[in-house]
Amino acid sequence: MIDTIFQQPRRIGMLAGWGRYPVVIAEALRRQGYETYCLGVVGHADPALAEVCRDFRWSGLAKFGGAIRYMKRHGVTEMVMAGKIFKTRLFQRFAWVRNIPDLRTVRMFFRHFLTRQKDCRDDTLLTAIVNEFAAEGIRFAPATDFAPELLIPAGRLTRRGPDAGQEKDIAFGFRVAKELGRLDIGQSVAVRNETVLAVEAVEGTDACIRRAGALCKAGGFTVVKVAKPQQDMRFDVPTIGLSTLETMAEAGARLLAVEAGKSILLDREKVIELAERRKIVIVAVEGIP
Repeated sequence: MIDTIFQQPRRIGMLAGWGRYPVVIAEALRRQGYETYCLGVVGHADPALAEVCRDFRWSGLAKFGGAIRYMKRHGVTEMVMAGKIFKTRLFQRFAWVRNIPDLRTVRMFFRHFLTRQKDCRDDTLLTAIVNEFAAEGIRFAPATDFAPELLIPAGRLTRRGPDAGQEKDIAFGFRVAKELGRLDIGQSVAVRNETVLAVEAVEGTDACIRRAGALCKAGGFTVVKVAKPQQDMRFDVPTIGLSTLETMAEAGARLLAVEAGKSILLDREKVIELAERRKIVIVAVEGIP
């Protein structure tokens, strides 16, 4: 009994990017009794995290040396990563001037590019970051381990389901999106009548949907979003929320298919209510050959 009374709260670290997902995870961690020490990426993270976490600090996009020191200073040995990073900002003019890396980050990526893996794909870079923290005894865990209810089970989420033509588009789009994921290009594809309208790359899902809407003025297309075949659940897990549905409604999309068990749904009730109101079908599907 005495041990229970004087037991120290469990500590966990978080690297937070853009969107509601980091806030939802921080709230889940607080409910479970964790003290969360959060580094929010400048220009991405929601300031509301400061109200949920035990401690919150802003961090530059390429300040991993400082991030490791921060976590060690607070006795953190376990971390999660949540939220989107807008990779397009790395390709803007003077990007590296605005995001000057600290010395440890320079050394980390110098070693990375000396190896045979010289690419800048998401999985490659994120794995290098995770390994750098692991070298200091800080392990990353999937954020969904602390909020498994966010993962979408198989089945129909809306009252209406796909018709025969949409079923074909789902199967076609699923295979295309899986190939995109295998190549680490993106996770989403927009299709109609088994024709690819747009694929997601560095610009993100919402921009992919808007481009499909611009190319298909008649609307009625299907959006398929899946996990990569080699998906590491510690980062870059496919996520949908209100902004996804709002973008689809504006672009004229009529169906959203996601991969069951490997996709995150935020604000479930609000998303489904909006989908029903805008006559958008949402379905979670398992592997399609």
